[in-house]
Amino acid sequence: MLHLGEVQNNDNGGGIELQLLARQESDDSWALINPPKSLSFSSNEANSFNQGLLVLVDISDNQDVVSIYSAKEWVLNFIQRYLTIGITPIFLQEELTRTEQWRQDLTLQSQDLTRQRAEMEARRENIQALEIELKLKEQQIEEREAKLQEQLKKYNITLPDEDAGEAM
Repeated sequence: MLHLGEVQNNDNGGGIELQLLARQESDDSWALINPPKSLSFSSNEANSFNQGLLVLVDISDNQDVVSIYSAKEWVLNFIQRYLTIGITPIFLQEELTRTEQWRQDLTLQSQDLTRQRAEMEARRENIQALEIELKLKEQQIEEREAKLQEQLKKYNITLPDEDAGEAM
């Protein structure tokens, strides 16, 4: 696992001591080690690192140092990737706030759409009920008209033709 460390002189047995400051969780995610953890390291290349130098350390599961190299390129890449385009903690906090506001707005819009959908469904059901009621009334009117026609026929009563009345 990759760690960011700082080189410290080991006064006890020579060599160097690495103070591990952070560990890589995923490609773009790091976690601070608090408090920093110390790891002794002695090899031929240990003398080439000066005290205070930031290094990237690949550590095996057994806590053995697999590789160690200067963090200069990594830091410069980090600066190029994030800081030259204005990504700062304040910017990230503002983006987080803006994202949370968008999430809340979308939730409100979703709730509003759900409410409107429910209202439309209620209106549709109302219209269907009115249509059924209208059909029943039409049917009742047709039945009454048929009864009236039957009674008029029974008593030999003829009504003046509506069209004829208009022509006069």
